[in-house]
Amino acid sequence: MKVKRKIIHIEEDKCDGCGQCVPSCAEGAIQVIDGKAKLISQKYCDGLGACLGTCPNDALKVTEQDVEEFDEKAVEAHLKTKESPLQQETMPCVCPSAQIRTFAPHAGKPEPANIPVQESALTHWPVQIRLVPPKAPFLKGADLLVAADCTPIAYPNFHADFLKGKAVMVGCPKFDDVEAYIQKFTEIFKTADVKSITVVVMEVPCCQGLPFIVHKGLELANKKIPFEKVIISAQGEILKRENLAA
Repeated sequence: MKVKRKIIHIEEDKCDGCGQCVPSCAEGAIQVIDGKAKLISQKYCDGLGACLGTCPNDALKVTEQDVEEFDEKAVEAHLKTKESPLQQETMPCVCPSAQIRTFAPHAGKPEPANIPVQESALTHWPVQIRLVPPKAPFLKGADLLVAADCTPIAYPNFHADFLKGKAVMVGCPKFDDVEAYIQKFTEIFKTADVKSITVVVMEVPCCQGLPFIVHKGLELANKKIPFEKVIISAQGEILKRENLAA
């Protein structure tokens, strides 16, 4: 039976498949399918819009439509299905960042005879975006490196190639608070006189929210700062370097 009620509408042309909306939906009503977020069943969506603030592209809206009634019992059954071991192992239609892949270290490359021990280039603490205060002294006049959590693990020369000489902040745009990040970077850019920004992310779509967050902070702070985006593959190679408009 259909009723007129509020429900989430996803504008497909704006969606880039980042998957940030998926974990924010407690009912499991949204999945990434063929590179786009989809409402998998009208009866799973309560229309409250808890997912709205997580989309970096403003692709989610609450609209009023003639749709199936929200079915709490169906949601409970759906969530139990998602928690089954088989579902977790096969992971159909999930965000690309969660797809399981395996590969040998240095795949396709000769193993070096001797790997020199590198010294840490880290010059401050804390490093997590959520923990770094906007007025931290190490941010003043800094060349700022903003890195997705996975990049230091994937890229073997992270300290030497990216971290050396920079203040670093790390976080995950998929699991952390996007709005809080935007507010923090806005405050940093207003007060810290940052000289340059390098954002290093993984190749998966959900990582691309991090450059958006930093860029939004620049806009709100009304600042123009040299800004480079670097994309790293899951096997630790630089796929792309791009200078973005400040």
